[in-house]
Amino acid sequence: MIARASKLFLPTLREDPADAEAVSHKLLVRGGFIRQVAAGLWSFTPLGWRVHRRVEQIIREELDAIGAQEWLAPVLTPAELWETTGRASIPEIIHVRDRLGREFVLPLTHEETFAFHAREIQSYRQLPQHWYHFQTKERDEPRPRGGLIRVREFIMKDSYSFDRDAAGLEESFRLHEGAYHRIFERCGLEAHLVQAESGIMGGSGSMDFLAPADSGQNTLVTCENGDFAADLEIARTVPRPPELPERLAAPEEVETPDATTIEALAELLGIDEAATSKAMPVVKADGTLVLGLVRGDDRLEEAKMLSALGSAFRPATEDEIREAFGADPGSLGPIGFDGEVIADEALREGQFVAGANRTGWHLRGVEAGRDFEPRFADLRQSQEGDTCPNCGGKLLFQVAIEVGHIFKLDTRFSEPLEARFLDEDGTEKPLVMGSYGIGPGRVMAAAVEQHHDEHGIVWPPAIAPYDVHVLALPGAEEIAERAAERFAAGGHDVLLDDRDARAGEKFADADLIGIPTRVTAGRRSLEDGAVDVRDRATGDERRVAVEEL
Repeated sequence: MIARASKLFLPTLREDPADAEAVSHKLLVRGGFIRQVAAGLWSFTPLGWRVHRRVEQIIREELDAIGAQEWLAPVLTPAELWETTGRASIPEIIHVRDRLGREFVLPLTHEETFAFHAREIQSYRQLPQHWYHFQTKERDEPRPRGGLIRVREFIMKDSYSFDRDAAGLEESFRLHEGAYHRIFERCGLEAHLVQAESGIMGGSGSMDFLAPADSGQNTLVTCENGDFAADLEIARTVPRPPELPERLAAPEEVETPDATTIEALAELLGIDEAATSKAMPVVKADGTLVLGLVRGDDRLEEAKMLSALGSAFRPATEDEIREAFGADPGSLGPIGFDGEVIADEALREGQFVAGANRTGWHLRGVEAGRDFEPRFADLRQSQEGDTCPNCGGKLLFQVAIEVGHIFKLDTRFSEPLEARFLDEDGTEKPLVMGSYGIGPGRVMAAAVEQHHDEHGIVWPPAIAPYDVHVLALPGAEEIAERAAERFAAGGHDVLLDDRDARAGEKFADADLIGIPTRVTAGRRSLEDGAVDVRDRATGDERRVAVEEL
């Protein structure tokens, strides 16, 4: 097919959007692929929608190849389904009411809906089942940014597997894992499969596909020796050894006026920051206050704390802290606290300085197991200077975009929604589920982050809006038309720039839009009947007769 630029809506821009930081945000707006309606809400222009549809088609082909069946489920979902699974109170969920006061949600994923439909599966003979759809999702995102990277509304391909047991789930999980690797390879993306945190999805485990990028909401942690990869949210790495003071037989009080930060405390006492403990009091969804402890030189990883608590949480307020500890923030510790204490694994061995629960005082020589009884969990956020847990090698930290996430849900949704089947032995059992998501918009953004230069986008061929961009310079319109027809006859999608515009403008737009092959017909073409064929990615250019295209 041939699309004529003179008839298309191609709103290219010469300047970056004022609020844009991510390269993909800048270039997708400047190239005329997307336009903003409000914060986190984007329209795809005809050019952008062609890219989105090409990504969708690759996903569709690979899922069809593993036997998945395409559905279309509604966006508007009865709230009682989400109430049944206990997810209706998730902050990211958007709630609405109809004119009769009935409650609905605008979901960011469709586990409840598909588990509801799976109640029609009756026998083990009907298993496994793999279902998927492309549908609009809504997310009450408090800080949308980065163009298509962090949005409030998006289209997602979410698929669901239903099996009779854990072995069947494992097979379905691996099938989807393989399909995802092929999808990202075809889309021209470098994407790493890593351990991930399941978060609001629950289940027994999940894996992320992270695409390294200059901008993104995730951090990819890998070992220089290639034997470790994880999302920062779940990465369990080895911290540097602390420099600990001499062991004490019992905790000793020390006055620490105005030392309300770890840095000030370590300087005052002349010790390593890693020889202190940091108190992080949080309040669970049920109102229970829990004390989290990490080493003084570490940061609390919220995703790990969420997993350890098994509940949503928030930081405790100053009033709640004073009531629970009898002291101001900055002087808090585990000794004398009546509630649950969860300590990071790095505090399991050794003695550390901790708050004395007395404003302006701390305790030296606090030892877990002897002076207080914590529950240990991995709570710390991995950081530069940590080493690989497998080989001790150096770790690399890269900003990345999450382009896919796959989950082993087990019976997390089938149990409460009563999605059951009759097994071969005649017993009724809950379906064992998996969930698998890809955002085509995120794939677009990641592709631009990984494939661009100073002039614009360099689309991977499989997801480019068109295959060939033919530029008709003044006087060579007829030859340009013939060149476009030759490519179209060969099965290529062609964008013919037949606009009444300067040559410089056409060249700049071609580089910005980033179609893989650029063909230029100019005055010289009138003499030799040939055109310049340029590869956008490499810059290689050759002269080719129109009849040989």
